[in-house]
Amino acid sequence: MAKLHSPFENRFGSKPTPGTFLLRFGRREVFVCRDFRHRYYRVSPFIDCSAGVERGHVEILMFRKWLLVLSRAR
Repeated sequence: MAKLHSPFENRFGSKPTPGTFLLRFGRREVFVCRDFRHRYYRVSPFIDCSAGVERGHVEILMFRKWLLVLSRAR
């Protein structure tokens, strides 16, 4: 069986799932996926912002379920 390598896995620190997609707007990228990480702090029920895994990334957690990662395109 062939193993598929995704460019998203290393760049955003999360593994791709069927609901994962990447949008590019000029020099910016928006990566959207389901959030499966355990948070060790209290998360807002609607929207929560934090610094991303890499420098220059912003993570926005929507409704405790969807993770949006905003970054510069490479």
